[in-house]
Amino acid sequence: MAVETLAKPSTVRKIAPRYRVLLHNDDFNSMEHVVKVLITTVPNLTQPQAVDIMMEAHTNGLALVITCEQEHAEFYCETLKMHGLISTIEPDE
Repeated sequence: MAVETLAKPSTVRKIAPRYRVLLHNDDFNSMEHVVKVLITTVPNLTQPQAVDIMMEAHTNGLALVITCEQEHAEFYCETLKMHGLISTIEPDE
């Protein structure tokens, strides 16, 4: 009597592509406003981290806010824009 083995199709989970949310420097928002918006927009972002991001954008013109899945990145970018900040996203390669 032959034993038949059932082959289970292998399920490979694809990792969702990651995106970087970038904050651009501007000349019209106060540093305090930028920090407040970052803290209220990005979960688990501490005030010292928000200050570092704001200073990076202020000094270099651009700062990385967070790297995450595209859907979240788009949400954070749009939320930052709704609060008057300049933000873009790009693929994390």
